[in-house]
Amino acid sequence: MDIINTTLNSLPYSNPLPLFFAVYLTLYTVAYFIIFRKWVPKLRPEASSCVISLAHGTPAVFLASAAILSDPARDFHSPNTPFQSIVLDYSIAYFLMDLLHYLIFYPTDLLFIGHHLATLFVFLTCRYVVYHGAFAILVLLVLAEVTSLCQNVWTLACARRSDVKFAAKVYDLLSPPFYGLYSVVRGFLGPYFVYRMFAFYMSGAADSVIPKWVWISWVVVVFMAISVSILWILNRWIEFFSERNNNVAVAVAADKKVR
Repeated sequence: MDIINTTLNSLPYSNPLPLFFAVYLTLYTVAYFIIFRKWVPKLRPEASSCVISLAHGTPAVFLASAAILSDPARDFHSPNTPFQSIVLDYSIAYFLMDLLHYLIFYPTDLLFIGHHLATLFVFLTCRYVVYHGAFAILVLLVLAEVTSLCQNVWTLACARRSDVKFAAKVYDLLSPPFYGLYSVVRGFLGPYFVYRMFAFYMSGAADSVIPKWVWISWVVVVFMAISVSILWILNRWIEFFSERNNNVAVAVAADKKVR
C-alpha cells in the first residue's frame, strides 16, 4: 500500500475526472446503441444505466477499500490522500453520468435526481472543498456499492422476466439472497457507521478541518439515503412474500381442482 501512495505522490498533478466521465459516457452510448439495441425503447435507458453502474459499483468497492487501507493516518477527519481523491473522482464521474441519464430519460423521477444531487454534493465537498474526510465517505461508498453487482443483475432480470424465461429464473433465484445482503448492509452496517461518524464529528474533533455545515450536511444526506434504502427494501420484501403467498394459493387451488 505504501508503494501505491508513493507512486501517486510522485505523479504530476492531473484531474482524471473528465477522463472518467468520458469513459462512462462511452460505455452508456455503446450499451444504448449496440448492446441493447434490440430491446424495447422503454427498457434501453434503464439497461444502459445498469451497465455503467456495473462498471462503477464493484470496482469502486475494491478501489475504495484499497484507498482506505493504504492510508496509515485514516480517520474521520484525516486529509485525503492522492489515491482517495482519484477514487472520489471515479465516483463523481459515475454519478454525473447517471444524473444526466435521469435528466434526459426520467426528468420527473425527482427521488433519484435528488439522490444523485445530494450524493454529488457530499463527494464534491469532500474532494474539492475541505480536502478531508475521504475515509468516512469511502467507507460509505463501500457499503453502498457492495450490493451493486447483485442489484444490477437483479434489475436487468426484473426488466425482462415477463418475456424471457431465463430472466425470470434469475430474478426468482437472486431475489432472496440479494434482499438479505441489502437488508444487512443498509439496515445494520450503514446505520452503525453513520452513528460512529456522527458521534466523532459531534465531539468537535474535526471542526478545524471540516466546517460544521459540511459534516452536518453529510450526516443528513447519508441518513436520508439510508432511510430511503430501508423503505425500498421493506417494499421488496413485502412484494416477495406477497408473490410467494399468491403462488402457494394458486398451486393449492390447482391441486384441489385436479382432485
